[in-house]
Amino acid sequence: MVYNMKKYVLFRLLRATISIVVVTTIIYALIFSLIPRRNIFTSDEQYARVAGKADPRREYENVTYERQGYIDYLSQKELIAKLKATAPNFDGTDTKENLAAAKAWAKSAKGDWKIEQMPTSKTIYATKEIPIWQRVGKFYANLIQIDHPWKIQDKSNPDLKRYLKFTADKSGGPALIGSGTKYKYLIYFDGHFPFIHQNIITLNLGQSYPTFSGRAVTEVLTSGQGETVTREITLPDGKTMKTSMDIHSATYQSPKNQSSRMKRIFKDDYTNVKNVYTDPSMIGNSLRIGVVGVILAYLIAIPIAILLSRYAGKLIDRLGLIFITALIALPSLAVIYTDRFVGSLFGLPDSFTTFGASEVKSYILPTIILALLNVPTLTMWIRRYMIDQQSSDYIKFARAKGLSEKEISQKHILKNAMIPISNGIPSAIIAMVAGATMTESIFLMPGMGKMLPDAIKAHNNPMVIGITFILTSLAVIAVLLGDLLMQVIDPRIQLSSKGGK
Repeated sequence: MVYNMKKYVLFRLLRATISIVVVTTIIYALIFSLIPRRNIFTSDEQYARVAGKADPRREYENVTYERQGYIDYLSQKELIAKLKATAPNFDGTDTKENLAAAKAWAKSAKGDWKIEQMPTSKTIYATKEIPIWQRVGKFYANLIQIDHPWKIQDKSNPDLKRYLKFTADKSGGPALIGSGTKYKYLIYFDGHFPFIHQNIITLNLGQSYPTFSGRAVTEVLTSGQGETVTREITLPDGKTMKTSMDIHSATYQSPKNQSSRMKRIFKDDYTNVKNVYTDPSMIGNSLRIGVVGVILAYLIAIPIAILLSRYAGKLIDRLGLIFITALIALPSLAVIYTDRFVGSLFGLPDSFTTFGASEVKSYILPTIILALLNVPTLTMWIRRYMIDQQSSDYIKFARAKGLSEKEISQKHILKNAMIPISNGIPSAIIAMVAGATMTESIFLMPGMGKMLPDAIKAHNNPMVIGITFILTSLAVIAVLLGDLLMQVIDPRIQLSSKGGK
């Protein structure tokens, strides 16, 4: 049994990995192939500053296209360096000799290089289109980052020490720290969920652009929000100071970029730190309303489904079905605005920004709305399943024993119905997180659901890809967790790699 379980889990993980890769690859290919690349400058304020100057605009476009993976770009200076061996007199200016030398190099170089000139100065540069398959390959090749003592290769710091060691410094509990690694704290313990944290394996989903420019996609989605929190911390040497810095987030910074103040504080090369913020991250906000919303939806749907199934075909069941069908047909937007208006009559904020993340009231209406949007379909599904169970042989046997309909419904039908119900709970949580787009947008809630349409409107392609990857991963993992939860509730269910059960 244990062997079959392990085999099943490994098989499902393999299927999950394939599903994640297929979905992410399709979205990646569609976005980077069908959407005009110039659209990425729509929300770029820096681009607007150079839009009226032909040469700076072209330079900015090429640099950005290269950063986003569309092209390889060799500026005039870089092209001079490339041609140094074959054309030592090449200086990149607009002459027949320079153009001929550049085209000769492009013809002999690897890849389909294209020689071009700036609109005004006519200086020569080169570009090469990167095929979509190569871009996808780079995305997956750099997706999983593993930190180790030889991760940092900084020529300006040849004396950088390289080690891993356990410590229990005065800055806050036991930790595995490194030098030569990207992160100083590879594993550390603190008093915040999930209490044990690691930076050994991290995801690289690319750099956000044009919104949140310069920040990693994972950092945007997982970092705290709002105002910084100033508190007293203990440094590794035992000294205390009041600051908003999170010392456990320390990453390597080249000595040439370090400030003297940060060097005095940390006394090593790990001087790049993040701040602690008052509000949860985007993912944190979405999970809060998603998890509680699912629990609330089930608490409402199950009793209603039990009642309707007990009186199946009778007046109360028919009226209930009419009402549920009407709710399913009602546009989600109408439900959200109606519930928001009703909630405001009871003093609940109609916008997340009214009180912010520090106030529980801010989460009440979004959570209730998410739950109510899912109650009708959930009720219909549970009711239908329980009615199907009523014609089973074990129910007929229970009636023959003289059990009441209430006892049969609660002790037998509901018990068996909890098996498929529990199977759908993890997926329901993920569906709520992914489907909170309208709710978060209307309530101006800074969550991942709102971030996706915002990223699409801003043509922030790396953010769209990153969110798609995260939601797809969570969805397929949720299916596996649902199967495992189903077996925990009923050990008689045998999971296998052949079809699941």
